[in-house]
Amino acid sequence: MYELRPYQNDLIKRITKSMQTGHHHIIVQSPPRTGKTVVMAEIARRTTLKNNRVMFIIHRKEVLDQAIATFKSQGVNPELATMGLVQTLCRRVDKLPEPQLILIDEGHHALAKSYQKILNKFKNAYILFFTATPRRTGKQQLDQIADDIIIGQSIRELTDKGFLAPFRYFQPPNDFNSKLLKRSSTGDYTTQSIDDAMSSKIYGHIVKQYQRIAPDKQAVVYTYSIDSAKKIADEFNRAGISAKEVDGKTSDAERDSTVNDFRKQQLKILVNVNLFTEGVDLPNVDCVIMARPTTSLALYLQFSMRCLNPRKGKTAIIIDHANNVQRFGYPDDDRDWRQAIVSGVKGDTTATSNQGTAIITCDYCFAVVKVAEVKNGKCPLCGEPIKVHEDKQVADVDLVEAKKRQKLIKEIVHNDLLKKVATKKVSELKSPAEFKAYANLHGYKPGWVYFQLKQRGYFKK
Repeated sequence: MYELRPYQNDLIKRITKSMQTGHHHIIVQSPPRTGKTVVMAEIARRTTLKNNRVMFIIHRKEVLDQAIATFKSQGVNPELATMGLVQTLCRRVDKLPEPQLILIDEGHHALAKSYQKILNKFKNAYILFFTATPRRTGKQQLDQIADDIIIGQSIRELTDKGFLAPFRYFQPPNDFNSKLLKRSSTGDYTTQSIDDAMSSKIYGHIVKQYQRIAPDKQAVVYTYSIDSAKKIADEFNRAGISAKEVDGKTSDAERDSTVNDFRKQQLKILVNVNLFTEGVDLPNVDCVIMARPTTSLALYLQFSMRCLNPRKGKTAIIIDHANNVQRFGYPDDDRDWRQAIVSGVKGDTTATSNQGTAIITCDYCFAVVKVAEVKNGKCPLCGEPIKVHEDKQVADVDLVEAKKRQKLIKEIVHNDLLKKVATKKVSELKSPAEFKAYANLHGYKPGWVYFQLKQRGYFKK
């Protein structure tokens, strides 16, 4: 059996309390790489121990066998557990035994018709929607089907406690013409528009920047098409760096062989198309390379956090060739997940706090650093002066806001108080001066400062 970590036990306690207070459909949020399958397996074990039936629903065949093995290791009674792909369970729904508890892996997908067919069949069951990112592309969100949300420990907290590796983020010069990107009906960019927007130079740039920033580290590359994946793998191999490409059309035997080579450290670079996002265990990834833009916060966090499995002395490397960090901020930014699940709130980036204000890219080493780390106007990694430039690709409608943001970043870099509050939560502010600086940073009105200070007893008679 797996021995649960403190934060995993805490999740289970809070889920149990939510159920006891009358909630039946509960979102359980916990960051990528934090062992949600183990938590689900332990909940399933306790459920079957009481002679209740459990159903586990997953949507990717690549991780189903892995989940089944985890449930078995945890001691779940197989006679009381139904586990399968959503597509399979949906087709057989009329023949399935009724569960008392349904566990949904990557629960942000659960508004899809296939899931809803199953959930509508078993309306008396408790339902737990496990997800790292309870935010969907589009207007309809999980508040349509859930009555509570349990929010796990933040990425920063888990990093501080050693459960996730610290990281450094790099953004080399952009190889995409963002004006050519177009969205599909699902909300993310179309493959054709990414292809149109991509510079052919990116393939060589990916290899050169890897050699400069993360030489010899095992890396996973995320790209958008089979053709681009093969070109990237070819560029690495031409440079004498072992690389293989896998995608949805790769045979199971070949994919398993390639992944095993990577796990045994016999392969340096694993290039993939939409495979190694959710659930697949690749423990020895030290570097992630993003070679595709996305509008999906879920995908962004799955991409960027793939390399955060901890190891003593490890600092993970994230290399972003697609400008994703400018849309979503740092992977470990604090996010308001309660607000994120509300339908009708526009955009994935609503789940990101301090968007666009607390990070800046160094011209010299391409590190994306928090402004709070900048000392004497210099990059904390390479020591060169930090510059703030106007974004010439910003659309006219956003130009005013972009200029405001650039002006604010300049102020933060050279203002110790603004720098101090740039990465703080409101609850961490300690003085009237910090509240005023925080209000200036986020564009809040003076009344906000007065209200916050009054709440803390500054104006008592």
